[in-house]
Amino acid sequence: MTLLIPTLDEERALHALVSTLAELDPPPEEILLVDGGSTDATCAIAREAGWQVLTCEKGRARQINLGVDKAEGEIVCVVHADTLPPPDMVRVIEETLADRRIALASFTPVIRGPDKTRWGTTIHNWAKTWYAPLITRPHLFLRGVRLLFGDHAMFFRRADFLQVGGCTPGDAVMEEADLCVKLARLGRVKMVPRRVITSDRRIAAWGPLKANWIYFKVGMLWAFGLRSRMARHYPDVR
Repeated sequence: MTLLIPTLDEERALHALVSTLAELDPPPEEILLVDGGSTDATCAIAREAGWQVLTCEKGRARQINLGVDKAEGEIVCVVHADTLPPPDMVRVIEETLADRRIALASFTPVIRGPDKTRWGTTIHNWAKTWYAPLITRPHLFLRGVRLLFGDHAMFFRRADFLQVGGCTPGDAVMEEADLCVKLARLGRVKMVPRRVITSDRRIAAWGPLKANWIYFKVGMLWAFGLRSRMARHYPDVR
């Protein structure tokens, strides 16, 4: 199994992820970081940790596509630099995808900062996996499609990802939404009831109301095909 980490200037978050991944039991076969042009110590931290490092043009869709193409594992899990998985992550992934009816799955994210857990946004994050496809793709919702997101630590079979054409190149955000729709043609989309902890840095920077509004607005831009506007409404926070 390959853990794939797309990054851009993530040195502040990466130390915690390095420590967390070192405690995984069992460990993954491979940890592959795909960097989109960092100007900080991101790549140096990854190499020091013993991870394989690739570089390409900025854009998470391109980075994920390159990483999956080069991955050695039959299963790939995409982990954001600010998301911390549980120690039994590898076992959970392998047991979940042992069910061949499942094409794509993820963990359940809990959004947490240094001082508190953002339960309101955490619950909204869970709820939108249901209501987002209901609003934007009701015909797919009736077929059981759920929209998973990047901070969920999504995982899939490498062969399936390549079969459906991977992420839509050029997408800087919402790259996972198209992937959910594509992989749903091959099987079920599932969120497993096992938590990952993801950073509240966007909420801390924007405030809860603005953050949730931005999440909703970007989702609607994706739904109506206005891809060129998505990144403009979803600025980087590091």
